[in-house]
Amino acid sequence: MNVEESSRLLWFKSSYSSGDGGECVEVALAWHKSSYSSGEGGECVEIAPCPTTIHVRDSKRLPEDGGPVLALAPTTWQAFLGLASRG
Repeated sequence: MNVEESSRLLWFKSSYSSGDGGECVEVALAWHKSSYSSGEGGECVEIAPCPTTIHVRDSKRLPEDGGPVLALAPTTWQAFLGLASRG
């Protein structure tokens, strides 16, 4: 993994880790920019697919800066893609 790839990872502590500094498990999301997003820093939608959840964010408003992240079930994501492709 190169530096650019590692900068696209978002690390967070697992809900199964204790809060008292004991055993901590961290998980990373690997974000991928939509092929429809412009390369000039314009509209950028990114997703981080996981087996049970598809995470969606706007790269102009990252979570660490207070931006929202949607967490969708894969079936919901597929339904959205089906509707979006009709437009």
